[in-house]
Amino acid sequence: MDGNAYFPRDALHLQYFRDSRHTSVCGWKGTARYWDLIVDDQIITNVAWSYETPKPDAEAIRYRVAFYSGKGVVVS
Repeated sequence: MDGNAYFPRDALHLQYFRDSRHTSVCGWKGTARYWDLIVDDQIITNVAWSYETPKPDAEAIRYRVAFYSGKGVVVS
């Protein structure tokens, strides 16, 4: 869609994530919400995002989650 891999939200182990206050707005996808990743005592902020109410052209990624590759997270 936009060069990012989007995963079903139910594939996440939610016990390792917490809501972030950060949001961003994309002109054609809409407003994204973010999560922080918590592993042991390390927190990686704003590591993942999703679009809860995407614009019509981005409906395919509703409730799907993408990760920043530059945050040190390996998705497999």
